[in-house]
Amino acid sequence: MGVTGPPGPVMDRDEVDRALARLGAEHEAIETSLLALQDHAGRRLLEGAELTGVTKERWESADASITLLWAYFDAYADALRSAREIRSRRRWSSREDLVELTELLRGESVTVAGSATATANAPTLHGTAGKLSERFSLVTLVERMNELYATSLDMVVAADAVWSALPARIDLLSAELQRTRRLAHSVGVRPGEHPSGDDLERITRTLTSLREQVISDPLAFWQPTPGSSAPGGGRPDTTAYDREARALEDVRREIDAVLTVRQDAEARLVKLRDVLSRADRTLAEARIARGEVLAKIAATEVPVVSGPPTALQEQLATAAEYRRHAQWHRLSPLLESLEQKAEDELLRARESLTAVTAPLAVRAELRGRLDAYKAKVARHGLAEDPFLIERYDAARRMLWSAPCDLRVADQAVLRYQHAVAELLTAPRVPQSGPEDRRGESSS
Repeated sequence: MGVTGPPGPVMDRDEVDRALARLGAEHEAIETSLLALQDHAGRRLLEGAELTGVTKERWESADASITLLWAYFDAYADALRSAREIRSRRRWSSREDLVELTELLRGESVTVAGSATATANAPTLHGTAGKLSERFSLVTLVERMNELYATSLDMVVAADAVWSALPARIDLLSAELQRTRRLAHSVGVRPGEHPSGDDLERITRTLTSLREQVISDPLAFWQPTPGSSAPGGGRPDTTAYDREARALEDVRREIDAVLTVRQDAEARLVKLRDVLSRADRTLAEARIARGEVLAKIAATEVPVVSGPPTALQEQLATAAEYRRHAQWHRLSPLLESLEQKAEDELLRARESLTAVTAPLAVRAELRGRLDAYKAKVARHGLAEDPFLIERYDAARRMLWSAPCDLRVADQAVLRYQHAVAELLTAPRVPQSGPEDRRGESSS
């Protein structure tokens, strides 16, 4: 829609002809725009919808504006037709004709009756409210039509954009929701029995309500673009839809987890039994080792070994029962909990065995150290040294006797080590003869 030129003095014939040509082009552009608005899918939907909220309020104003637009356009067309008739009276317009044309084309010559039906909800210009009629120049009238057209089109385009985007997406999500519900029901995920079943019910209610709100009040779900002057500048607000889509995705993941449980439940139960069995065997080994330590090691605090946890065995039996009765939604969280507890139990059993057998490991280390030093003594030709033999025998008796006092045995091994170190570092008396020299070099 266009804007006419500024007012001025009495127009000559060329100015009148140019103005009429411009106004004719404007008339065609305005008519095309109004017809497009009249046929706009969004306007037709608004006209037949049961609206609520902000959309109802804005549509009442926009509908009145569209009615008023046609009234303005008819007045504009009448003024243009009158001007054309005056100009067509004679080839060379007289001064009286030019004065009349100037007043018609540039003055406030257009009167529009203020119909109560047409103007009840339409926005009005400053100072015109309550008037039975309004006078406009063609320039002002076009500006007024442009204003009403822009606000009406903005409202229509925004509502149509929301209706084009959100209901279809909600319907697709609702169809996916129904498929998920059927799948959830097949694995025992039902409302009141599983949190995901309750979530599906809530999502269903929310989507139903959301669709009703979008249909009746689309502008409540419209986000205008800040600073945009173009009609329909903005986008549909999908916050509520996106939230429910994410919630449904979470439920789908939960259902997938339950389906996975149904597929590999037996293998997981077998693995659980194996882990718990290894834990029991490890604890049994720890109990035997504790008896051995108490019999063979003296003056040592040996931790008590607890028995196998009966609670885990009971839970394992419950899990097997769930599998037999296809209660997959109950089996899924129980299996996850049991798997973690079983691994923890196996770790605890291994730690218990390590703690119980620690004294035996210390004794084994002392025995190994004693034998290593004896071999070192032999390599240096001191195996027959009486002092070292005495120290070795004393340490060996302590390490190979039961019960063994590890503290005393450790001291005995240290004394043997010190004795060996002293002899190896002490200066030797050289012996004559080639055989002795060879013995020294070989040591």
